[in-house]
Parts: sequence; structure tokens; C-alpha cells
Amino acid sequence: MSLFADEAPTASAPTGQGRNRRARFGWIVLSLSLVLLGVLSAVPAPYVIEQPGPVFNVLGTTEGDDGDVPLIEVHDEQTYDTGGTLDMLTVQLVGNPQRSPGWLDIVSAWFDPSRAVVPMDLYFPPGVTTEQRDEQNATLMVDSQQDSVAAALRELGYEVPEHIVVAQIAEGAPAQGVLRLDDEIVAVDGTPVTGLAGLRDAINANGTDKPVSLDIVRGGAASTVEITPTTATASDGTTSTVIGIGTKTTYDLPVDITIQLDNVGGPSAGMMFALGMIDLLTPGELNGGKDVAGTGTIDADGNVGAIGGIRQKLFGAKDAGAEWFLAPESNCDEVAGHVPDGLTVFAVKTLDDSLTALKAIADGADTSKLPTCSAG
Repeated sequence: MSLFADEAPTASAPTGQGRNRRARFGWIVLSLSLVLLGVLSAVPAPYVIEQPGPVFNVLGTTEGDDGDVPLIEVHDEQTYDTGGTLDMLTVQLVGNPQRSPGWLDIVSAWFDPSRAVVPMDLYFPPGVTTEQRDEQNATLMVDSQQDSVAAALRELGYEVPEHIVVAQIAEGAPAQGVLRLDDEIVAVDGTPVTGLAGLRDAINANGTDKPVSLDIVRGGAASTVEITPTTATASDGTTSTVIGIGTKTTYDLPVDITIQLDNVGGPSAGMMFALGMIDLLTPGELNGGKDVAGTGTIDADGNVGAIGGIRQKLFGAKDAGAEWFLAPESNCDEVAGHVPDGLTVFAVKTLDDSLTALKAIADGADTSKLPTCSAG
């Protein structure tokens, strides 16, 4: 018995000197940890963070210079009452080349399913400033709004003529000195141009061994010019026949529709804008008075395209109270397995697909056969 009694204090009760050493060690570890945390917070990381941004109901209002104004306003045409919501989603970007997130913020975002960490260069390629990126996104938003108006009006049976206009001319390109900004290209080798894809196909079919003839309208006057295309190689190694221009599409819109939304850029709200216009221009509630969110680019023919930040938009929709979500089918690989609880997602490829889903939601019909982004 005496053996155990003599050994017990040695194992469980350290001497005063031992306690002091352990205390000093603990303070050292704590101090080093605090220094490390401070360094991680201060040292910039070559990443930015995507997180859910503001949500806008396209059937509602937004803040204007003189108070709240309709986000979508239809002029000189009968409109109808709407209900519920058709929410468009945004992604908020944390960080830029001038102010990068700290590593502590990056680590925190990695463990948050509603946020994503992406390389800085994905949003800000070398040489591109924050102002240049904002300007580009603003241009994309304006173009998207025009495409969405054209898509909505065509869906409602209106004739919407379109025009292919020169928006950029590359330095040293075959088109330099021949074409000018705002020239409208109406025909290639005598064949009318019916869209950007048709223009590209016609130039590509011409090849590089002979000039291509372009019928243009400049300042209201028609003329014909000739340009010999050249071969361009993309970053992925693919080649194409080009004349070195960038184009934009303009429309003769039979209905005057204004979209008022400041400080939001990019093309991803196109589909929701189009749905909002259709709802305003048709009797009844397109969504049955329910809360629906969605995202996707759109072209004038109603084709819905992929967007960025889909996972953050899913969480933004859920937080805003939406029960249903319309997602581009081309984003399904990012959606599957990442849908927040309580949110039902339908996959859409066209404006008609979106309208079909909304009708089923409005009617309270069985939606189980509608396309979804399943995990496979």
C-alpha cells in the first residue's frame, strides 16, 4: 500500500516548477496562434469568394431616382395584375485585384456550402481592372435585356426583326479600314443574314482564298464591300475563318418595354426578365401567385443558356423564400446534389420549357415528370 501512496503525487500533482513551464509553453502556443491568425487575415490570397447576392422580383419594384419604380415597365400596351414572385438572383463577389480576401476568409468560405472560392484570374484576367470588368458586365446586362424583350415578344406572337451590327474591329484585322463601327451587315455573298450564327457560317464557308462580299448599311445608305477572311486559332487549338469583327444584335421592338435595374451586371437574368414581361402582358398569374426563382441567359429565339454561380443562386433563392427554381439544363452538373432543402429545381432549355413548368406550378399539377437536375 505504501508504494502506491508514495507514487501517486508524482503522477497527478506536478511540482510548482513543472506547472510554470507548462503555463509558459501554453502562453507561447497561444501567442503564436494569434500571430498566425493575424497573418492569415492580412495576407492576400489569389482567390475571390462567390456568395449569394441581392434577389430581385422582376414583377416588383426597384429603387429609382424619384422613389420606387417598376422593375419592368410596359409602355402604351395593356398590362395585367400579377402575383407571387419571379425572382432573379445575383452573385456577390468578395475580393478584387486591388483588395484580395485574406486566407482566413478563404478557409471559412471553403467550409460554407453557399459560398465558393475561385481563382482571381477567372474574374480578373491579367491586365483587366475592376472598372473594365464592371463596364463589360454592364454591357452584357444591356444586351441581355434587349434579347429578353425580343424573346418575350416573339413568344407572344409579335414580329421582331433583328439587325447584325459591327460593334468591334480588331487591330490589324482584314475588316480594318473596310468596315466601320455601327455598320449593319445585311447579306453575305448575296444571301441575307438571318443571325450571328448565319453570318459566322457564311464567312467560314467562304474560306480564306477569296474575298467575301458583304452588303452593308452605313448611315442609312446601302453599299457592298469585299474582305478576304483569315484563319484564327482559339486558345483550345480550334481554328475558324474570320474577318476580325465583333458584332451585336439590335431589334425593331414593336412594344416599348423598359427594364430599370442599376448596379447589376451580366447576362444571367435574361430568362427571368422574359418571363416577367410575358406575365405582365397576359391575363392571369403566370406563377399561380407562388414564389418562383430562376436564372439563365436567353437569346431572341428563346434558348436558355448556362450561367455562373448557380449554387450561390440556389441558396439565395431559398433564403428569399422561393419554393421553386428554374435552372438552365446546361448547369445541371453543378446543381445535382447541391439543392438546399425545401427547394424544387426544374431543368429548362428554352423559354417554352420555363412556361411549361410555371403552368404546372400555377395549376398545382403533378410536376414529377418535369425535367430536373438529378444526381444520376
